[in-house]
Amino acid sequence: MASGTFDIIHPGHAFYLEEAKKLGGVDAELFVVIATDKTVEKHKRVPIMNQEQRAEMISKLRVVDEVFVGDETDPFKIVKEKKPDIIAIGPDQKFSPEKLQKQLNEIGLYCKVVKIKDYKKFELDSSCKIIKKIKRTHFDEKVFENCE
Repeated sequence: MASGTFDIIHPGHAFYLEEAKKLGGVDAELFVVIATDKTVEKHKRVPIMNQEQRAEMISKLRVVDEVFVGDETDPFKIVKEKKPDIIAIGPDQKFSPEKLQKQLNEIGLYCKVVKIKDYKKFELDSSCKIIKKIKRTHFDEKVFENCE
């Protein structure tokens, strides 16, 4: 299982999810939990795309088997339902794997928590970098002629 915001999809997301699936071996299934809009606003910023659109985009990635939108009242609801063997934490996520492992164990879930350490570097390898580039780029009005 992997989780995240996945607001503006970029190669770093695909890399993280590929690495997460590899942790499970050859026949692994990858479940992905998308952060709710409220969670994103609370911990990051206002999302560009809503949670349903983000879930739809992630579901289109070949490496992903099932996608869920998180639960506001119980952050472990989907983990309890799916009972993954491994939970992968992304390299830029601020979770403490040890703290998450302890929380899971306390509620009777004994999956292994692994932090993905590798990160595939690109000029635009985060949603924030993409947003910042768009903000500082001065587009010619012709770029917007066919935009609705």
